[in-house]
Formats: sequence, C-alpha cells, structure tokens
Amino acid sequence: MRAHDSATVLTAIAVTATGSPRTGSADTAAPAASAAPAAPASTPRTSGTLLAGLGVVSFSLTFPSTVWGLESFGPWSLVAVRSTLAALIAGTFLLAGRVPLPERRHWAGLAVVACGVVIGFPLLTTLALQTSTTSHAAVVVGLLPLTTAALAAVRTGRRPSRTFWIAAVSGAVVVLGFTLQQSGGAFSTGDPYLFGALLVCAAGYTEGGRLAALMPGRQVIGWALVLCLPLMAAASAVTLSIEPVHLNAHGVIGLIWVAAGSTFFGLYVWYRGMAAIGIPKASQLQLAQPLLTLFWSVFLLGEDLPLAAPVAAVAVLACIAVTQRAKS
Repeated sequence: MRAHDSATVLTAIAVTATGSPRTGSADTAAPAASAAPAAPASTPRTSGTLLAGLGVVSFSLTFPSTVWGLESFGPWSLVAVRSTLAALIAGTFLLAGRVPLPERRHWAGLAVVACGVVIGFPLLTTLALQTSTTSHAAVVVGLLPLTTAALAAVRTGRRPSRTFWIAAVSGAVVVLGFTLQQSGGAFSTGDPYLFGALLVCAAGYTEGGRLAALMPGRQVIGWALVLCLPLMAAASAVTLSIEPVHLNAHGVIGLIWVAAGSTFFGLYVWYRGMAAIGIPKASQLQLAQPLLTLFWSVFLLGEDLPLAAPVAAVAVLACIAVTQRAKS
C-alpha cells in the first residue's frame, strides 16, 4: 500500500512538472509565470513611439528645407532630384544588406506608398510653397493625422475607441484653428495643392504602415523609392535642363535634408514606429508637427513666433497624450 501511495505521489509530481492544470498551490504560481513576459512588453511600444516621434521631428523640417531648396532649384527639379537622391541612398542600403525582392503581393502596396509619399506629397507641397507660407502650409499637416487614422480604420478594419476619436478630432481642431488664425483665415492659391497632398500622403502612410507590419520599415520605404528611381532619374535630367539652377548654401542644404532626412530617414523610422504602435496612434503624433514646423521656421527662415503658439502646443500635447493612452 505504501509503495502504491509513493508511486501515486511521484506520478503527480511528474504531471505537475509538465505543466498540466492543477489546483491549490499550482494556481498561485500561475499568475507569476504569466506575468513574467509582461515587463518587456512595453519596450516595443516605447521604442515605437520614440521612432515615430523622431520621424515627426524629421518631417517638421521638410517645409523650411523645401523653401531653402527653392532658392537653388525649380519646384519640379527639386522634387525629381530629391527623390532620385533618396532612392540611390535606399538602393545602397538594400544592396549592402542583400535584401531580397519583396513578394509579388506587396508590390501594389509599395506603389501606393511611392505615389503618395515619394512623389505626390513632395510635388504638391513644393508647388504650394511657391505661393503659401510655411505656417499656412501647416494646415495640411494639421489635418493629416485625422485623415490617416480614418483611412487606416477603413483599410485595416481596426476601430479605435470613442476616446481616441474625440482626442484626435480635438487635436485637429486646435491645430487648424491655430494655423488658420496665423494665416488670417484666408485661403491661398496653393490650397488645392495642399489638400491634394493631404489625401495622397494619408493613403501612403496607411499603406506603408500596413506593409511595415509584414516587412522591416527600411524595406518599405527603400523599395518604394527604388520603384520610383527610373522615373525620377529621367525627370531629373529633363527638369534640370529646363528650370534654372542657382546653387547656394541654403539650396544645397535644403535639397540634402529633404532627400536624406525627410524622404529616407524620416520615413524609415516613421514606418518602423507605425509597425510597433499601430497606424492610428502613430498618426496622432503628427499633431505636433505644425508647431514644430513653426518653430523651425522662426529659427531658419526668420518668421515671427506667434504668442498663441505655446498655448496651442500645450493643448496639442494633451490631445496626443490621450490618443496614446486610448484603446486602439
């Protein structure tokens, strides 16, 4: 009888060791085991937020850099050369990393990214900045987070919470109100370009964010740029022969930044951040972009800093904090 009891105990211990359900003390240990991986779970979200935020900072320099670039290049040649340089940088990284070609099913999405953020947005905003100030052009960025979140909800089927949408709309209203107040509330001749840029960029962000969950962010923007290289290289040759070029320090620095900083590096970290925290939350970080652009415009272009800017900045940061905590 004792031998039978001893065998029973040994069998029970063996079964417990293999992880079968038990009651009593085994239940007490279960929460600790399941809670163990929870500690590092916040790390991808934190790093994703930081990466997407770094992308926003890079994007905030785009309009001032474009204004500088227009000192040396015409609008069409600036966009063509910018995209060509960015594509060459991306191609170099892809070749160095021996990255294989994307799967056939991804090429349509990459084409949307290319048309939206590599060609469409840079071209339309550059044309707009010939007649619009950087503060007025920030209206585009003020609406971009909300538009991107809306398109992402339709494209991916994910529905953020009501709290998220209230904060997102509130942030858009604050940014729009601030930027329109600074521009006198008047529409400019560049507004059709700006609103067109808004739509194509939101589409490119949404599709790029979706693809970044399937492949590394550097490959998303890298292949989208390489896809445009033949067209942009040909466009560079044609536009540089038609539009006059007057090289100066501002023009060269502006071109280098919009090519390497905004188009390549900015979109690389942006899509990586999107993949980590999701398209809706990443898009709302861009609520800060118009205000950052305004500050850069003050320091780089000599524009005046409005008194309402700090108030708007605090309101926008509050809205961003709510969207990052809201369920999405």
